[in-house]
Amino acid sequence: MKNFEWVQPETVADAVAALGKPGAMALAGGVDLLDRLKERLDSPSRLVSLRKLPGMGDIKVAGGAATIGANVTLARLAADPALKASHPIIGDAAGHAATPQLRAMATIGGNLAQRPRCWYFRSEEFVCRKKGGTECFALDGDNSMHAIYDNKLCAATHPSTVVTALMALGARVQIAGAKAREVELASFFVTPETDVRREVVLAPGELITGLTVPAVPANLRTAYTKQVAKQSFDWPLVDVAVALVMEGRTCKRATLVLGAVAPTPRRATEAERVLTGATVDVMTAGRAARAAIASATPLAHNDYKVPILEAVLARTIMTAITGRAS
Repeated sequence: MKNFEWVQPETVADAVAALGKPGAMALAGGVDLLDRLKERLDSPSRLVSLRKLPGMGDIKVAGGAATIGANVTLARLAADPALKASHPIIGDAAGHAATPQLRAMATIGGNLAQRPRCWYFRSEEFVCRKKGGTECFALDGDNSMHAIYDNKLCAATHPSTVVTALMALGARVQIAGAKAREVELASFFVTPETDVRREVVLAPGELITGLTVPAVPANLRTAYTKQVAKQSFDWPLVDVAVALVMEGRTCKRATLVLGAVAPTPRRATEAERVLTGATVDVMTAGRAARAAIASATPLAHNDYKVPILEAVLARTIMTAITGRAS
């Protein structure tokens, strides 16, 4: 790890200015960044701490809508009583992320912008496409934890588990830079086909300042499931967030978001079409789950993910309807 300059701005404008200089990187909770420094993926000449920026550690719920500062930790997301009441699926997803120690450090801004955990990308021995090489080593290597969709160019999966719940609720990302902007969370992520070396739309000198989440209508039913190989801390095999606008037992609108199965969080649009306008029961949930996996393209060692995803998606749909784990 080489020497670097430490900068601690106290305004967003000063942070933007500091991040706009060559070699600068943002530091919030530091969970992912410190890993990347140790793995020699990054060697910044300047670290810009975001910890003292005003308002970025706040959670506000008003009129049913939520505003979440980028420096809010996952532990606070999981425990905040107002957010639990207004958007319970967010706390559920945050409470299943990482370990208690990491949740106490990791911020929601850093969680969304973290880089993939693909073992080839993280190893300095492999110069994969994400690092400027010409090959995705996972395609012909050990791909047991990799993508089962959209995996022809890069098979790394997006590592955030909280993002599925936020996307299902229609969250938007607030970004500060030369010009402040707000983007839909689904549009915040960059596919490998667009730019294999990037995962998010942040430009140099930009930073996430927060998230806005719209109010949840009274007839919205939500549920979240993270499926892991072991019950202690583990990266998800798959995770699923479901949001259904219901009229009695009929689904008027469905939003299903899949995590840990593609390079970016993936909407299960085929399954959403099955549910929309249908009476939701076990049979319908099963048909929707089968529709979701029909377009999967598993690799040599991760085809086991396909039936797991089918079962987890069907179960999460029914959990949203019944209000209890099935």
